Amino acid sequence: MELPRAYRIETQRLVIRCYEPADALKLQKAIVSSLDHLRPWIPWARQEPKELEWMISVIRQFRGRFDLGQDAVYGIFDKSETVQVGGTGLHNRIAKDAREIGYWIDVNYINRGYATEVVSALIKVGFEIEGLARLEIRCDPANHASRKIPQRLGFRHETTLKDQGTGENGKPVDLMVWALSSREYEESPLRDVRLRAFDFMGKPIEGTAGRYL
Repeated sequence: MELPRAYRIETQRLVIRCYEPADALKLQKAIVSSLDHLRPWIPWARQEPKELEWMISVIRQFRGRFDLGQDAVYGIFDKSETVQVGGTGLHNRIAKDAREIGYWIDVNYINRGYATEVVSALIKVGFEIEGLARLEIRCDPANHASRKIPQRLGFRHETTLKDQGTGENGKPVDLMVWALSSREYEESPLRDVRLRAFDFMGKPIEGTAGRYL
């Protein structure tokens, strides 16, 4: 039986959901305001800014790949969904039953615990809804703000891959690999994270409806 996919996730302060074309301006604004903050660490940010029409096209690609089960890219919004505060994803970059969590936060909304809140939610979705065996977070060792997230949430620093990333100057950089298994999750306080998740029809996914902080 095919497992459900979370198209929309509601946490205490945030809405994490699939993009819609109407989000293009919000996405563009969040990226442009944060370019100096993102470029040292995120390769795609070095290709920004892009025109609004390009943003709309990319958002349509995000949604198409999500619907086909090829990738899961989410926007992070405030509760009113009028402001985008970042982006995240459960990316199909590693093994079949594993995903890599990526995340970025608009520089105007950093230091509020949003990244931790988002990653905690995706961990629960990954293990309890998608039935994954493993989650990873990868980051540049020099990105201290990013590496604090897996450390805080109980991931293991499994290895550091030499010269597997690309720095802002185009030179190779190392990548730290942080991992969390489903067994480790079962023994973790992360199981107590509360959220609501909904499928593509907007129906609550069993096991999460009503479990809201």
